[in-house]
Parts: sequence; structure tokens; C-alpha cells
Amino acid sequence: MKVTKSGSRRKIYVKTPGGVTKVQYKIRKPQAPKCGSCGAKLLGVPRALKSELANMPKTAKRPERPFGGVLCSRCMRDKIKAQARLKKA
Repeated sequence: MKVTKSGSRRKIYVKTPGGVTKVQYKIRKPQAPKCGSCGAKLLGVPRALKSELANMPKTAKRPERPFGGVLCSRCMRDKIKAQARLKKA
């Protein structure tokens, strides 16, 4: 795969075995996923490219809990409490 020079790619200076410093252009990582309710960063969800996510197992892409990968733990807790209160009434 040929990587072209582009402003959207980040420059990485790499020292080769011959002692020469060369510039490599790598694709930037995407932003961290956000909670659908409050907008906080989701923990346990990787910052990876779509092509890397496709090769990851499903369990590595999001936490194993209700609303995992969609809501943060605080919003998930609040939503479950609200559902329980509605069911009780």
C-alpha cells in the first residue's frame, strides 16, 4: 500500500537501520467514542480505524454490559434506575 504525502496524515520521523532519519506518513487515529446521552468519553471502547475494528473480536469492541459502547456507566445506571422506577409504579 502506497502512502502519499497529505495534510490529513501525521508525520512520524523514523530512524532506519542505516542511520538515516526518514519521514513516514501514517493515518491519524479517530476520536474517542462519546456517550450518546452526556457526551463523555466511553471507556473500554478502542480508538481504532474501521479496518482495525473489523478484525477485532466483538468482545474487544465494547464492554459486556447493557448499553455497552453506547452509554457511559453513569448514564447506563441512571437509565436502568429510571426503567425500574417506571416498572414499579
